[in-house]
Amino acid sequence: MELMISTFTLAIAAAISIIIAQAIDKVSVNYISMIIGIIIGLIPFLNQQIASFDSEIFMELIVAPLLFFEGQKTRIHNVGRRIKEIIGLTIIMVLLALIVSGFSIHLLADVSLPLAFIIGSISTPTDATASEAVTNGLRMPRRVTSALKAESLFNDASGIILLNMSLLWFANGYINYGQTIQDFCISSIGGAILGFAVAWVIIIFRQTLVRSRFNSLNAQNLIYILTPLALYALAEHLHVSGIIAVVVAGLLHNAESQQSLLLNSRQVHMSQDLQNLISDIFNSMVFIILGLMMVRISRNNLFNGDLAKWIIVGIIVYLANLLVRYLYGRLIIRYDRRESIVFSLGGIHGAVTLALALTISVDFLGSQSYNLVIMSEAVLIILSMLVPTIVFQFILPHNVSDEEAHIVMDKIRSEMVKRALIAVHKMYLPQRVKRHVIYTLLNQKRVVKTREYMRVLLKTIDQPNLSKSEQYLQRLAFFRAFAIEREYLEMIGQKEGKYRTYILNLYNDVLLAESLIIEPEDE
Repeated sequence: MELMISTFTLAIAAAISIIIAQAIDKVSVNYISMIIGIIIGLIPFLNQQIASFDSEIFMELIVAPLLFFEGQKTRIHNVGRRIKEIIGLTIIMVLLALIVSGFSIHLLADVSLPLAFIIGSISTPTDATASEAVTNGLRMPRRVTSALKAESLFNDASGIILLNMSLLWFANGYINYGQTIQDFCISSIGGAILGFAVAWVIIIFRQTLVRSRFNSLNAQNLIYILTPLALYALAEHLHVSGIIAVVVAGLLHNAESQQSLLLNSRQVHMSQDLQNLISDIFNSMVFIILGLMMVRISRNNLFNGDLAKWIIVGIIVYLANLLVRYLYGRLIIRYDRRESIVFSLGGIHGAVTLALALTISVDFLGSQSYNLVIMSEAVLIILSMLVPTIVFQFILPHNVSDEEAHIVMDKIRSEMVKRALIAVHKMYLPQRVKRHVIYTLLNQKRVVKTREYMRVLLKTIDQPNLSKSEQYLQRLAFFRAFAIEREYLEMIGQKEGKYRTYILNLYNDVLLAESLIIEPEDE
C-alpha cells in the first residue's frame, strides 16, 4: 500500500509539472518537476505520502524503462559505425573525468580520497533525456548530438563499475585493479550479450504472433512494457549490467520497429505513444524525487556548515567534468572550439546520476558522508542543466519558438478546416449528418468553447444513433474533408520549410482522426 500511494502521488505530481511546462514553454519541465518536488518536501502531509526510496526499485521501475526507450530512439547501425568513438567516450573519457574530479575534490575540499572517488564515479553518467530538455528550441551541431546520445546510452555501466570500485576502496582501504577490470568486462560484455539474446527471442516470439491468428495488440503491448523490467531483473540476478542489457534490447527493438511499419503498424504506433508517455512521466518523476531528496536531507543541515561544503564539492566535480570533456572533444575527437564547448556543456546529468547516489546506504558511508554525496550530486545535476540552459542561448542558433509556431499553426489549421467545411457544404447530405460533420470539423478548428461543447454533449446523450445509411454518408463526408485537409497541408508544407515539423504533426493528427472514422461504431 505504501508503494502504491507513493507511486500515485509521484504520478499526479508528474502530470501537474508536465501541464505547467506546457503553459510555460520557455522553462524546461525538469526545473518545474524539481520545484514541485521541493514543494512536496516542504508540506508535511504530502511529504509523508512518499516513502523512503529503495534504489533497486528506482533503478528497475524507472531508470531501466527510460534507458530501454532511449535505446529505441537510436539506430543500431549508427552505434556499430561509431563503436570506437563510443568506447573512447565511455571508458577513456570516463576514467579521465573520474581521476580529475576525484583528486580535485580531495585536494580542494579536504575530502578523503575514497569518498572523493565515490562522488566522482557517480558524476560520470550523462542523461540524453535531460539533455533534450535543455536544448529544446536550439540547433545543436549534428555530430556533437550523435556523440552525446551514444555516450549517454553506454556510460552508465562505466559509472556503476567505477562506483563499486570506489565503494570497495572506501570499505577496504585499497583498490583491486585486476578485479575492477574483470568486473567491468564481465558486466558490460555480459550485459550486451544477454540484452541481445533476450531481445532476439522476444522479437521472434512477437513476430510469430503477428503472423498468426493468435496475435493480440493488448498482449503485444504488455510484453513490450514488461520487457525492460524483466530483462533488467534477469541481468542483475546474473550479475551483469542491467543498464547495458536494456539499452542493447532497445537498439534491437528499434530495428524491429523499422521493419514492421506496414506489417504491424498499429503496434508500432501504439508502442511509440507508450514510449513517449512513459518517458515523459518517468523523467518528470526523477526530478521530483531529486527536489524531494534535497529538502529531506537539507532540512536539518542548512545552518551547521554542511551547506557550503555541499555546494563547493558540487561545483568542483562539475568544473572537473567540464574541463575533461572540453579537452577530450578538442584533442581526441578533434572538434572545433565551439563544438568542444557544446560537447562539454552538453553532458547533462539526471536519472542515472541520482539513481547511483541512491544505491549507497547511509549506514555504509555514515550520515555526514552520505549527505555530502547526495547533495553534491544534486548541485552537479542542477548546474549541468542550468549552465547550458543559459550559455546555449548565446552560442547556438535558435529554431522557431513554440509561441511563434503556435500562432502560425493556428492560421494554418483554420485555413485547413475552412477548406474542408466548404467541401462538406457542397456535398448532398441529410441535415442531421451535415450538422454533425460540420460541428466536428469546427471542434478540429478549436473554435467551439467548452461551455458550448458541454451543452451539445448533454443534448446528444438522448439522441438516437444514426442509421446505417446515415453512418455511411457521414463517413464519406469525413473522408472527403480529411482528403481536402491533407492536400492543403501537403501544399503548405512545401512552402513553409521552417514549420515543417509542426505541419507534419498536424498531418499526423488528421490521419489519426481518419483512422478513428474508419472504425465501425458500436451498435
